Amino acid sequence: MSVLEYRRPEQLAEAIALVSADPGAAYLAGGTTQLDLLLKDGVVEYRTLVDIGRLPLRGTSVVDGVLRVGAVTTMEELAADAVVIERLPMVREALLSGASTQLRNMATIGGNLLQRTRCRYFRDRAVAACNKRAPGSGCAAVRGPARMHAILGAGENCIALHASDLCVALVALDAVVGIEGPDGQRSVPLTEFYVMPGERPDVENVLAHGEMITHVDVPLPAAGLRAQYVKVRDWASYEFALVSAAAALRIEGGAITEARLALGGVGTVPWRAWAAEDLLRGRQAYEANFRAAAEVALRDPYTVPGTEFKVGLAQRLIVRTLKYVSGAQA
Repeated sequence: MSVLEYRRPEQLAEAIALVSADPGAAYLAGGTTQLDLLLKDGVVEYRTLVDIGRLPLRGTSVVDGVLRVGAVTTMEELAADAVVIERLPMVREALLSGASTQLRNMATIGGNLLQRTRCRYFRDRAVAACNKRAPGSGCAAVRGPARMHAILGAGENCIALHASDLCVALVALDAVVGIEGPDGQRSVPLTEFYVMPGERPDVENVLAHGEMITHVDVPLPAAGLRAQYVKVRDWASYEFALVSAAAALRIEGGAITEARLALGGVGTVPWRAWAAEDLLRGRQAYEANFRAAAEVALRDPYTVPGTEFKVGLAQRLIVRTLKYVSGAQA
């Protein structure tokens, strides 16, 4: 193994300068994914790790109805936050189902947004065909055994799944990512932060080299919005989602006036089901309408042997979750 340099700057500007000046440098926060990829799986290579864990990027605040979450706030800290408990229960449900207690005490919010896929073909260096790891080499998952893979936003170049639970809830709530880099600051809606595989599966988000996530802004819903995050997995203990759904409805006079729906376990990115939301608005909170929305949400999936089951499973989960948040029985 080559020599790895470790740096721990005291200032944000210093950290950005260190990474920007070195193409072989990367930021390090909790390290729960990064160190696995580097030291255990060996599928990424860095010359320098710049530790940002002690920079002033931790904690939460509320300004003008928006919860701002510092990027190095841990998952456990955010799950225990009083505002999250009271105003964002869907986010808390996603956090608590997303990792073991030990991992939640180390993993950061910024790191969760940037976590890499758990696709076993990507993480196994013995597999030559992985466009995400080696662009242009092909996708072994498309022709090999596949189960924990994507069916939305996928194609012959890549079916690697985005594994985050938290991001599904944040996408549904219109969260915005705060970014800082050598060219200054910018904000990007989380729905626009991720890049679907297309011809370049190795490009996963809009960050340029040297840019880092500094915070995440989560708009606090007005009273009356009922929401839930539901995750289906192989066993109840810590495990990645087969499918998951973050759903929120506002119902007035029996009609749906606001609908939010995002899916996990099925997309190459955290999947916002825009068409399903459009279908639901203005309709009655009936199971028949929920079923129609579920069909629209899973329209035109890209499946391979081993992932076909996710279509029906996701549709059933959508209906179940919408029924719960609406209180519908019919």
